Amino acid sequence: MEKIVIGRFDKADFPALHLNDIAVKIDTGAYTSSIHCENIIEKDNIIHCTFLDEEHPLYNNKKFVFKDFDVVFVRSSNGMIQKRYMVQSNIKLFNKIFKISLSLSDRQEMRYPVLIGRKFLTKKFIVDTELIDVSFNQKLDEDKNSIKKS
Repeated sequence: MEKIVIGRFDKADFPALHLNDIAVKIDTGAYTSSIHCENIIEKDNIIHCTFLDEEHPLYNNKKFVFKDFDVVFVRSSNGMIQKRYMVQSNIKLFNKIFKISLSLSDRQEMRYPVLIGRKFLTKKFIVDTELIDVSFNQKLDEDKNSIKKS
């Protein structure tokens, strides 16, 4: 498969999570990808959570349930090892839907609610750090050029 050039930041859709145009940071220093998640509760081997937070303009207060998840231990940017839940979802970039593993993390203090790591990027993308919003701009161009039927 030919690799797609992506910039250091972009906006992506997460169809299964009902989230569109979410800011993502492309981080080749991170192995796994993570998404900002709050109110994470594990009860009876089921994860309950909400994505983003009330301060985020796209916050929808929608509750999600995951019956299939893994528990992983991730070394965060400050060097601390954290227990996190890992779920499978999908992400839409460049008008293509890809499977993605996302660790559920409190990223409220971070500028970007989603971090995309090497595990997802490998064999699919080449990162050009001079570029931003490559996929999102392509999406806007396609929307602009599409003929709307009335």
